[in-house]
Amino acid sequence: MTLQTEGVHESQVTGLERIAQGKVREIYAVDEHYLLMVASDRLSAFDVVLDDPIPGKGAVLTSLSLFWMNGEGRHIANHLTDINVADVVKDPDEAAALRDRALVVKRLRPLPVEAIVRGYVIGSGWKDYLRDGAISGVTLPEGLEQAAKLPAPIFTPSSKAEVGAHDENITYDTMCDLVGGDVANQVRELSVDLYSRAAAYALERGIIIADTKFEFGLDDSGKVVLIDEVLTPDSSRFWPLDEYRIGISPPSFDKQYVRDYLETLDWDKTAPAPRLPSDVLAETAAKYQEAQRRLMQG
Repeated sequence: MTLQTEGVHESQVTGLERIAQGKVREIYAVDEHYLLMVASDRLSAFDVVLDDPIPGKGAVLTSLSLFWMNGEGRHIANHLTDINVADVVKDPDEAAALRDRALVVKRLRPLPVEAIVRGYVIGSGWKDYLRDGAISGVTLPEGLEQAAKLPAPIFTPSSKAEVGAHDENITYDTMCDLVGGDVANQVRELSVDLYSRAAAYALERGIIIADTKFEFGLDDSGKVVLIDEVLTPDSSRFWPLDEYRIGISPPSFDKQYVRDYLETLDWDKTAPAPRLPSDVLAETAAKYQEAQRRLMQG
């Protein structure tokens, strides 16, 4: 494993071919049916992968994804298997290093869209709302303030960009063109349902899930299956309920802390990204771990 500032920036697995490397994850081929998915400690902001990893982040993402898939999302077909990492990673030291951040998952056909559900108007959605009064073609009430709760959660898909490129919000009709109307409808219904369940659960534990991103794939029969990470600080905005205020970008338990720091710099949001100070790394790691603690032990 390649370590930087006590975080795992990149994995190497002896004996398995790495077939993909995303912003955070590396994917290795196990066989024609299964993949090894490794969550590094890399962090992307504004779709740029930062050089400095967040210590322990990959383990938090993996733990929370398992928690949600086996909890509020257990009614949705997912990519999990019963195969242990040690069964496919033969080097015992590598298997031990990967144990908390890797999963053996089903090999599926990923859909070329990200399924975003928003319960509050913030981030790129806030910018779109200010410009158009709508997000991804969904018209919203006039006069909303930043971070306002929406009357009901909305589904606002985006394109899935390559590493280094920017995702773009798209309309539901465009998503239908990309994946077909039946698949798009299933993804929308599953996404809104899971978000709503998770948001209610989290709120009881003092966390607002402002928005989240899901990813789905298709199996050989064409069935829609939940994949990748689920309701983690990387894929969601987690706000502490007791610090939530309308009209500002609230403090968060997720990578928004890093985004907010980067917004203070003279950076054009293209690679290479600025290096992160040690205090920003430590504070971000603490926020990820606090979200995990509240959600899984609350």
